[in-house]
Amino acid sequence: MQQRTLDDWLAWMESHHPRQIELGLERVAGVAANLTLDLSGSAIVTVGGTNGKGSCVAFLDAMLRAQGYRVGCYTSPHLMRYNERVAIDGAAVDDAQMCAAFSAVEQALNGISLTYFEFGTLAALWLLQRARLDVIVLEVGLGGRLDAVNIIDPNVAVLTTIDLDHQDYLGSDRESIGREKAGIFRADTPAICLDAEPPRTVVDYARQIGARWYPRGDAFVFNAHEQSWDWSGAGLPHNAAYRELPLPALPLPSAAAALAALQCLPLAISEDAIRRGLKSATLQGRFQQLQRRGVDIILDVAHNPQAAHWLAQRLQRLPKRKTHAVLAIMADKDVEAVIAALQAQIDGWFVGDLIGNPRALPAAQLSALLTARAGVAALVANSIEHAFSTALERAQAGERVVVFGSFFTVAAVLAQLQTEGNIDGR
Repeated sequence: MQQRTLDDWLAWMESHHPRQIELGLERVAGVAANLTLDLSGSAIVTVGGTNGKGSCVAFLDAMLRAQGYRVGCYTSPHLMRYNERVAIDGAAVDDAQMCAAFSAVEQALNGISLTYFEFGTLAALWLLQRARLDVIVLEVGLGGRLDAVNIIDPNVAVLTTIDLDHQDYLGSDRESIGREKAGIFRADTPAICLDAEPPRTVVDYARQIGARWYPRGDAFVFNAHEQSWDWSGAGLPHNAAYRELPLPALPLPSAAAALAALQCLPLAISEDAIRRGLKSATLQGRFQQLQRRGVDIILDVAHNPQAAHWLAQRLQRLPKRKTHAVLAIMADKDVEAVIAALQAQIDGWFVGDLIGNPRALPAAQLSALLTARAGVAALVANSIEHAFSTALERAQAGERVVVFGSFFTVAAVLAQLQTEGNIDGR
């Protein structure tokens, strides 16, 4: 039998289960038992929340590796290549490793059907177990309580923020969504919460199960200055404090949450490693800055109101200049709220279809929403790539083009830029 390529496996995974998303732990736990997964030799940090998960993982990875620890990370979704989802010591696993993991999971199915995400999660855990790591950082895919990642008991659970997203699966309000996300907490285990005003359900659940509750404001605080920031964890186990830390490229609140998690791990870490990790932590597609022909390009996967507000704040802090937006977004998102959050920072809008993506809001409908809600006329292109090319052509040197709305949007434009070349990183 011919060996399957990574593309073969991914195509098979997409068709293996009748539903794209089916929350629940029974099936995935059953296959995990067949795989005899055991990650107890590593310290485990599970990161959940609506926004800031990926950045928190990136900070943990960078700071721990700066100290010399061996670190493995599982994140989703990927931006350009599936392999990005599993990183060991800062490098994505190769195709051969990924295919071997998929084969191991398939052999352990014993008649159980898994979703694309569940299958990939087990493959990631299999790889991370075999790598014999000091620390494993796991990012929750959707929700928390019933997400496949939640079959693993963490040594520390981090909840970043709670906002409206994936309401079809998690509930229609922050209280319902918060209860689902709090499901990653465990009894007598540190539960860190970055959200400044967490839903009551999150607090109640942490106390109900006897988690060691460490919320922002009580357990740790942070303050930003013009050129640096301070962090204090007076309510955390190590009672550490740091002054004049370097401002990171990724969202500062995620760095604060990562620092809180480090204070709860049974591992020593120096202030020097923290500082080096803060400086080096990056994440493709999160306020990623490039330049082409004198035009600044900013790529950000912001796709819900909370992330859009953060993007708007970052843009507002930049030097004032004409800004063109390139937007494509999924139909199930709160599109009007995303537009409202960024409207004041944008001078012109360019929209295009995400070809082959049935979840995407058609560009014509998106344009109509922009006219109705923001009172602007967007240029409508037949593809997001064409929309970006047009925006770039119309932008003058010294102006900027901001691309946002989904992982798919940023991935399409980034692929286009890489193909065409002539890009300067910043």
